[in-house]
Amino acid sequence: MDLAALNIFRAVVRENGVTRAAAKLNRVQSNVTTRIKQLEEQLGTELFIRDGRRLVLTPAGETLLPYAERLLALADEARHAVRENRPNGRLRLGTMESVAASRLPSLLARYHQRWPDVALELETGTTGRLIERVRDFEVDAALVATPLDPDALRDVFDFVPVFREELVMLTPRGHRPIRDARDVALSTLVAFERGCAYRSYIEKWYLACDLRPARILELGSYHAMVACVAAGVGVSIAPRSVLGLQQNVDDIAVHPLGELDAIDTLLVWRRGHFSAALNALREQLLAGSNLSASSEQPERIAQPAV
Repeated sequence: MDLAALNIFRAVVRENGVTRAAAKLNRVQSNVTTRIKQLEEQLGTELFIRDGRRLVLTPAGETLLPYAERLLALADEARHAVRENRPNGRLRLGTMESVAASRLPSLLARYHQRWPDVALELETGTTGRLIERVRDFEVDAALVATPLDPDALRDVFDFVPVFREELVMLTPRGHRPIRDARDVALSTLVAFERGCAYRSYIEKWYLACDLRPARILELGSYHAMVACVAAGVGVSIAPRSVLGLQQNVDDIAVHPLGELDAIDTLLVWRRGHFSAALNALREQLLAGSNLSASSEQPERIAQPAV
């Protein structure tokens, strides 16, 4: 059982079939099929069954997958450890959309200029989803909001705070001042899907007054959220830092929420899964941080932000 075979096995799972896996790996389909059969022969069990045109993991395949992820990640770490300590290779970074829009563009431009040998792959998602992808070795690190649940980053993660965000409530222009959830005149909350840490914070803010939004309209971008608020659909929450990038801001009102004015953005990675490329990114993030005293040392247990 060699690493190349495990890499092919993982690609077939991730790409949902041999054809797309072969294209991803730049191999012919017959080679991919042969290597999977050889791996099954070595292990003495089938890893896939065919369901119509789909390949579905067998229980043995389900068991092998996390081991393959760990072995391949460990191999990457070993390669980084024995090479010259200069950032290179692939770095898969997950990030919240707000960070991607407001914090990363100029920072990543400087990173690419300084470290051109790093192929940085970026994907966006909610905090909950990104933590899962770091845990499953699907991204190397992620920029997430401090989770409401302090146990979310225990045991397997290291992290460091890199930015601090002030969350504000967005309402249509002319809305009365907001001191707590009882002052919100509209019953719809416009928010990202579950897994968004900012949504968790605002739902807790409502519950402090024994209230819940009557409806939650789930959208996938701040542009769409601001447009809905401007049109009077409901209220929303966002980091103040993204507002300068939005249209329709003249048609909305921005309300500070005192207890939500210090939500840290964390760079999170699996403990022990570190590289020169990730270290260079961490240093770049800390150099551009808006925190008054960013720690250079990774934290081990997340602290509640409120």
